[in-house]
Amino acid sequence: MIGKIGAETGLTRSAVGSILRGIQKFTFEQFHRNPEEFIIKASNLIDEQKATVIIEHITYNKLDEAYSTKIFTEPTLKGRLVVNAMQAEKHLYDHILYDSKNEKEFATELDKYSEVAVYVKLPSGFYINTPVGKYNPDWAIAFHEDKVKHIYFVAETKGDLSSMQLRKVEELKIHCAREHFKKISSETVKYEVVDSYDVLLSEIMK
Repeated sequence: MIGKIGAETGLTRSAVGSILRGIQKFTFEQFHRNPEEFIIKASNLIDEQKATVIIEHITYNKLDEAYSTKIFTEPTLKGRLVVNAMQAEKHLYDHILYDSKNEKEFATELDKYSEVAVYVKLPSGFYINTPVGKYNPDWAIAFHEDKVKHIYFVAETKGDLSSMQLRKVEELKIHCAREHFKKISSETVKYEVVDSYDVLLSEIMK
């Protein structure tokens, strides 16, 4: 067990042994019921905690590299109206694919408000590298300069923020995104996690 967990996590046998000795007896006994599942879950928890420590001190450096506009034209997207696609007024394309009811409602709000100049559902090819995997923000939104304080916004839309319980990995990725955009942000580029257009507008008007 120690060897397998060490191989999965990259820790020494001594470090893995120290961690296992700290586990409560009842929890440790689950190894005998399902050794494979125990090793997988233990390894995942250890990796999660390692990532947390790393991410608490993560920094990003601004490079001269930039994404090509091809990320918006290369993918061939397919969808069905009403099922996962809708017509859009201010989106980069005249139709938009959405992954959830919340995304559909958010896009509908963006189309409706006069402050919005144009927006785009970011393709999977646009991502931020993090210690716990690639992170793909949801939206890029440009506002009319005379309407609001900030012109450009990258937003991550989630469900009801008052009750949502983000998975730990997702929380870590969002933390990395904040640090990433903090490095490249100016008065015109902001990043925030929001659950509605009203919350978005309140953030950019600060």
